[in-house]
Amino acid sequence: QLVESGGGSVQARGSLNISCVASTDTYSHYCMGWFRQAPGKEREGVARMSPGGSTTYYADSVKGRFTGSRDNAKNTLYLQMSSLKPEDTAMYYCAARKTRAACSTASSWYDYWGQGTQVTVS
Repeated sequence: QLVESGGGSVQARGSLNISCVASTDTYSHYCMGWFRQAPGKEREGVARMSPGGSTTYYADSVKGRFTGSRDNAKNTLYLQMSSLKPEDTAMYYCAARKTRAACSTASSWYDYWGQGTQVTVS
C-alpha cells in the first residue's frame, strides 16, 4: 500500500513537498516513481529512483526544480518541488515495483500505486 501526503495549493514560484509512505518490509528492493496527471492529459512520469536511491531520473519539464529522494529506513519517498508553475498543477501519484532490474519510466511498468495527492499552482 502506498499513501501520498503533502499536496495543496501554492502560488506560482512557490514550493511544496510531498511524500509517499509504503507498507512493505522490503521497501529497499523497490523502484519508486512519481507521476502526475492533469485533467484531460495523459499520466506523465516526473521522477523515479532506484531501490538504493543512487540513481534518480527527472522529466525535462521538472529538471532543476524538483528533487526526489527516498529514506529506506522510513519506507518513504519524497518530492521537493520548487519554482512551481501553473502547469505543474496535477494529481501526483507515487508508484512502486519490486525488481532487480533497472527502473523504468513507463507508468505501465509499475505494479503498485497510491491514491494521489493534488497539487494546485495558481
